[in-house]
Amino acid sequence: MNRSLRRFALAASCMLFASQLMAEPKRPECIAPASPGGGFDLTCKLAQSALINEKLLTKPMRVTYMPGGVGAVAYNAVVAQRPADAGTLVAWSSGSLLNLAQGKFGRFDETNVRWLAAVGTSYGAIAVKSDSPYKTLDDLVKALKEDPSKVVIGSGGTVGSQDWMQTALIAKAAGINPRDLRYVALEGGGEIATALLGGHIQVGSTDISDSMPHIQSGDMRLLAVFAEKRLDEPEMKDIPTAKEQGYDIVWPVVRGFYLGPKVSDEDYAWWKDAFDKLLASEDFAKLRDQRELFPFAMTGPELDTYVKKQVADYKVLAKEFGLIQ
Repeated sequence: MNRSLRRFALAASCMLFASQLMAEPKRPECIAPASPGGGFDLTCKLAQSALINEKLLTKPMRVTYMPGGVGAVAYNAVVAQRPADAGTLVAWSSGSLLNLAQGKFGRFDETNVRWLAAVGTSYGAIAVKSDSPYKTLDDLVKALKEDPSKVVIGSGGTVGSQDWMQTALIAKAAGINPRDLRYVALEGGGEIATALLGGHIQVGSTDISDSMPHIQSGDMRLLAVFAEKRLDEPEMKDIPTAKEQGYDIVWPVVRGFYLGPKVSDEDYAWWKDAFDKLLASEDFAKLRDQRELFPFAMTGPELDTYVKKQVADYKVLAKEFGLIQ
């Protein structure tokens, strides 16, 4: 009898192991819905490194790029063309949710994908070249009040995007019409940094994680970070917040992943379990910290609820700025 039980237990464990292997995607891929070098790229590469380091994937996950509409092209492609592809993760950020709130992803809305995981958060920031005449937010606001057409601001996306919203909130607080600001629409943090360092724009509305490599190289400065208080990281502690300069603006930039709408419950559960293990790992925390991201861990139904509430809140904000009816 004992021998039979042992055989049954062995067979059951083998079947469980086999099912786990079957659930692992054969060709894992992370789509960064922008050009290389920005926050979406950073998000995908964080997962790429961490999933292998933690042995949650046996095959490396490749990172591909699908720029366009700050996430719209990738969103539409996955929902319409690859809805059941369990191996395809797509990076998203708070900016993606803001665009969804305004209907910028076409006929699809926040209910059309399976929200999987949020893995960290950054904060919005206002960047200038290291030799910029603007030393503080007040310097920038003064120049904008004198002649907004002379200050070229680069942002990820067009009017209504997350980066646009950051400077629009500053303008509103200073009594400037946000519509008078002069914007250049770019595709993510990588292009913003390139344009700023190349002298094509004077100001970059971006986020702190995208900016830190250029801050540390001495090529760029941040006039402000949109956090509640100064950040504790040694390389960030001297960056002033907008709040301490008299502008009561806080803008976290949450980053994570979604899957196509027809990915099976089994495959979704495999990914959720993988990210739950990842987010509990100290090694993952170190990798996240290296990419200048701060803790924000959420998966599954909890994340789905969070996303839908954020989109609803962003709709209210968009209406305040006349971006939607």
